[in-house]
Amino acid sequence: QVQLVESGGGLVQAGGSLRLSCAVSGTFFSAVAMGWYRRAPGKQRELVADISAGSWPNYVDSVKGRFTISRDNAKNTVYLQMNSLKPEDTAVYYCAAGTGRTATNGMRYWGQGTQVTVSS
Repeated sequence: QVQLVESGGGLVQAGGSLRLSCAVSGTFFSAVAMGWYRRAPGKQRELVADISAGSWPNYVDSVKGRFTISRDNAKNTVYLQMNSLKPEDTAVYYCAAGTGRTATNGMRYWGQGTQVTVSS
């Protein structure tokens, strides 16, 4: 059974930083792409960043230069370092595990989500 457990969300002031973590079990972590998505109130879920099995990152334009996705295959964990946070980054953030080495193969497994709230 594949499990993804996110942590690290919380309340932060605009301009602050948070680091999200996602611990993964039950899949061959190092062989699949991982991603972070978010759903803001009243909006559809959107991709924030993904990282291939070979650790090539990809970001949505709105977070480029502020967020960094990384992975530690020894710990089966993917991270999202979020700096210079803005109120519009407020959302529930979800970790996802893919079915192949790149995100183009799609995401199959999802975590429960962690709330990130950025106050102005």
